Amino acid sequence: MNIPRNEHPKPQFQRNNWVNLNGEWDFCFDNGRSGIPRKIYEDFTAFDRKITVPFCVESELSGIGHKDFMYGVWYKRTIEISSENAEKRTVLHFGAADYKTTVFINGKEVGCHKGGYVSFSFDITDYVAAGENTIVVYCEDDTRCPMIPRGKQSEEYYSHGCDYTRTTGIWQTVWLEFTEKSYINYVKYYPDYRTGTLAVTGEVTGCENLMLKASYEGREVGTAAIENCSGTFSLTLNLSEIHLWEAGHGRLYDLCLTYGKDEVLSYFGLRNIWFDGFKFMLNGKSVFQRLILDQGFYPDGIYTAPSDEELLNDIKRSMACGFNGARLHEKVFEERFLYHCDKEGYLVWGEYANWGLDHTRPEGIYSILPEWLSEIDRDFNHPAIIGWCPFNETWDMYGRKQHDDILSLVYRATKAADKTRPCIDTSGNFHVETDVFDLHDYEQNVSIFKENNDKIIETGIPWDRFEDRQTYKKGQPVFISEYGGIKWSATDGNSRDVSWGYGDVPETEEEFKTRYKGLTDALLDNPCYFGFCYTQLTDVEQEQNGVYTYDRKEKFPTEFFYNVNSRKAAIED
Repeated sequence: MNIPRNEHPKPQFQRNNWVNLNGEWDFCFDNGRSGIPRKIYEDFTAFDRKITVPFCVESELSGIGHKDFMYGVWYKRTIEISSENAEKRTVLHFGAADYKTTVFINGKEVGCHKGGYVSFSFDITDYVAAGENTIVVYCEDDTRCPMIPRGKQSEEYYSHGCDYTRTTGIWQTVWLEFTEKSYINYVKYYPDYRTGTLAVTGEVTGCENLMLKASYEGREVGTAAIENCSGTFSLTLNLSEIHLWEAGHGRLYDLCLTYGKDEVLSYFGLRNIWFDGFKFMLNGKSVFQRLILDQGFYPDGIYTAPSDEELLNDIKRSMACGFNGARLHEKVFEERFLYHCDKEGYLVWGEYANWGLDHTRPEGIYSILPEWLSEIDRDFNHPAIIGWCPFNETWDMYGRKQHDDILSLVYRATKAADKTRPCIDTSGNFHVETDVFDLHDYEQNVSIFKENNDKIIETGIPWDRFEDRQTYKKGQPVFISEYGGIKWSATDGNSRDVSWGYGDVPETEEEFKTRYKGLTDALLDNPCYFGFCYTQLTDVEQEQNGVYTYDRKEKFPTEFFYNVNSRKAAIED
């Protein structure tokens, strides 16, 4: 069987005994959501077509390409489990499936997961046996439900403005993992470049000897062990070689964790981050965040990159233009992407797909907090993630203002889950409780843009068009986390009618370049800003304001962007 996306989906916590379940599955629609009472998981006659996993039903790569609203979809396939693996603990993993997923093994329900963006798994040891086994998966979704976060998925039939084609069902890798009866549940890494150490906390099941061995480019650089380890644990590795994780230089250490017969391959980066006044500090050095807004959409795979190589290529495209990181916007990106960010030394903000959720109702907390905390837990160890942002632009909805307590509670829960990173409560507007006061500014007139943003130099307070709704605490770190978005279509003759973007369209390529340079220079020259984020990396469907086209072709030479973006910023050391 052809297996798309056959690389290991979790490279920071990898066991060798695993089976990739991507490829062809049986499939059927269930818009009436009647499949469970009809017992589709027992009677397979309803499965009338095939789908290629892990691509969503709407994508061309799925083999279906159905883009209308879908409320229920079913998947089925059989797997062979060897007698040797049948003696082990068996875990079924999903990278992500949108939105509510129920799993049946051999006709029995094994679990249900709610949330469209974060990985989840089920221990199916008691449901499988040696030989042939049947997996049936049911996914429900409703993009227009105000209690279901949808990110940039269009709530209308057609894509419009800055909302795009929807994603239904499985959209990341599905895989089986076979572990020992005694095994490592999880680990969290706390590197310290100042002491050259890695503190590790975690949890194990069983009672075995635990050994951690770190290496760098094949050379052993540190070990630590605990005899008869059980439950939770903590230990520290002293590193004999210091190799710093920096912007543009990943310099990752390999880490092998063994617990009895269980072996997990992992890695970490040696880096610490903090703010010193207005400055963002990375290992004691002021680094200007030259970010690009990355939506994570693909023409043929929608939410899912067609290949692992394309995940890396988007990072390389960004870096070729002089950006050193990205806001991973309105979507939880897969772990393989974060792995490449880690390797390349690419700074990213971990965000959530909050759009579509009614944040004006207090019960909205139940639709974001569980999955958001799961995201923090899943991605905690990635050195590339330098901040968290659970909400973006919490506009008034249905004539109601945001429920401030939701934003405050999510912010505080974030800080409780991770004290090592800053958290932006809601990017752009309307801040309630935040570590960073970021702003969105799509002003296209360079003179006005510079004049407004220079006000913080004179007064110590940034210019803010929402000062009646949010209050800046003097001295708090500030950056413009969305700007530009200059409309320029390379596919429709730069039509003002077909494409969508911000502001008026430049008449010529030279006018585009002059505007881009003027806007960016104003931010680089501002000694009170620690970064910027330009909108955006690629066009996405009708939104034609990317540095690249949707199919990843250059609009302008990358050298132009690189020369503008990469020069030293005023705030940098």
